[in-house]
Order: sequence, then structure tokens, then C-alpha cells
Amino acid sequence: MITIQDLSVSLGGKEILKNLSFTLEEGESFVILGSSGSGKTVLLRTLAGLIRPYTGTIEIFGNNIARMTRDEKRAFRERTAMVFQSSALFDSMTVWENVGFYLIEHSDLSFSEIRRRADEVLREVGLEDVLDLKPEELSGGMKKRVGIARALIGEPKVLFYDEPTAGLDPLTSQSIIRLIAELHKKHHTTELLVTHDLEIAKKVADRIAVLNRGEIQALGTWKSLVESEHPFVQKFIRAGGLYEEICGQS
Repeated sequence: MITIQDLSVSLGGKEILKNLSFTLEEGESFVILGSSGSGKTVLLRTLAGLIRPYTGTIEIFGNNIARMTRDEKRAFRERTAMVFQSSALFDSMTVWENVGFYLIEHSDLSFSEIRRRADEVLREVGLEDVLDLKPEELSGGMKKRVGIARALIGEPKVLFYDEPTAGLDPLTSQSIIRLIAELHKKHHTTELLVTHDLEIAKKVADRIAVLNRGEIQALGTWKSLVESEHPFVQKFIRAGGLYEEICGQS
């Protein structure tokens, strides 16, 4: 579904990503795991076509995203969706308008039909009776769920998640992780998630790439990472375990 070959990205004269190569199979849940400043969000934006590679290639649906025609770009956007770290909801719109925004802009459906579909997908992410609320009336966890619903309404083939548990308390994070896993099992989308959250890597990922300073340090299953002798990988996993232990004691 996605092939990345010798990908490098430079911003402001600084090399952010360095010769990355990996693939995502159709229906796979793939996690890019790394700390702040590792380059994982830049990688996600590059895959979404928002940043041009300095060198290397990215192929999605068999097309090089740097060489897509206008029609191919339109088709690419129709088959992919992004769940933003901040949820990126429009404050002036109601929840159903936020969720249905893609259909409002890119379909001939009536507002009543879009509202009905928004209600369906909101129920799918565990939200009811929120259609006419504004984002300011929602909790952080509810905003995350609305952001996921907005991504799902277009029935994408590829779904990108940017730090889906950022800013949430541990209990709410766990509920969002369970939701992501359930939705993946139901829809069989190809998913790429960038995160620093070890729980996502353990409970959602088929495979994980550990990113540090723009380079992949290890790639494999959670079990293979735990058993890895790479110093950075072990340091990152131990640091995450200590954080979980502190949260559990508080």
C-alpha cells in the first residue's frame, strides 16, 4: 500500500529525515515511535503530501506522490484521511458540521443526509447526542473522538494518526487506544500512527519503527523491540515503563 525508499527531508537547511526506507502492507497498522524532535511528525506530513521530499520516493496506491497529476492528487486525498494531534476542529461549527465537513465540501448530499451520516459515525466512536454541540463544549477525549469520526466519514483506505493520545490523561488515553484498535479491526484500513506512547505500540501496532534524530533505529514487532539490544531502543522503552509506573502510583 505504501512504499518509502531512501527518503530524506530538509527544512530550513537542516536535515530532518535521513534515508528512511520501509513499506506498509494493505490493512497493516504501523506505528512510528519516537520522542519529541525525532522527526516523526515531519514524516507524517511528508507522507500526507504536505512536505516535499529532499531525496527519495514515496509511493501510495502505486503512485509517486511527488509526481501525481491533479486528478491523481484528488483521488489520493479521497482515499486518505488524517486525525490531527490537536483534533483541529472548527470552533464556529457544530460537531455534526465538523464531522461532515468533507461531505459538505465534496458531495452533493443534502445537509439532512450528511447530518444523519455524521450521527452514525459519531455513534461508532462512542458519542451520542452531541451533534449540535460546539467544540468548546467537549472534553479533550470527546474532541479526539470527533476528530476520528471526521476522518472516518469519507471511508478512507489509508488513515494517518498524529499523536492520538497527546494531552490526555492515562484513563482517557487507554479508551482512545481501545477505540483505535476496534475501528482498525472493523474497517481494515491501512494505518500509520506517529506517537511517543508505548501503549499504542504495544496494543495497536502490527509493526513498529523506532525513530531517533531522523533515522530508524529498529523496525519490527513489539516483542522484537523489547528484546532488541539497541541502546536507544532499550533506553526509550525503559523511560516509558518508568512513566507508566509513576502514573500508576499517582
